[in-house]
Amino acid sequence: MSLATIREGMAANLGDIAGIRVYEEVPDNPALPCAVIQLDTVNYDVAFQRGATEYTFIVNTVVTRTTVRRAQRKLDEFIDDGARSVKTAIESDSTLGGAAFDTRVVEVRNIAPVTIGDIQYMAVEFTVTVFAL
Repeated sequence: MSLATIREGMAANLGDIAGIRVYEEVPDNPALPCAVIQLDTVNYDVAFQRGATEYTFIVNTVVTRTTVRRAQRKLDEFIDDGARSVKTAIESDSTLGGAAFDTRVVEVRNIAPVTIGDIQYMAVEFTVTVFAL
């Protein structure tokens, strides 16, 4: 499978979260709140005879920062296991529409301010592992 197909499948799953914009590539001027899908690492040959590849993606979820407290509460909605859960959305179809063998959100990290175009926002990173043939 191609990286583009994997990203498309992940974006389709994330699109089920109400009110979030999903970007398959880093946007120049994002509309918020948003999730940005970025490739982190690729491990080839994780099964015998080139049987599978392990992809690690970072899904940066970014919200406006009117106050740090309000931004943190918005990010909590994406971390919690509720209607806006990034983990639940991504794993809702672990094959990503047939692009992968399995997909798991394995970690949340780096809840911190980020600067995009001289404006400071708040973001959280979700680490996603995808196994594809």
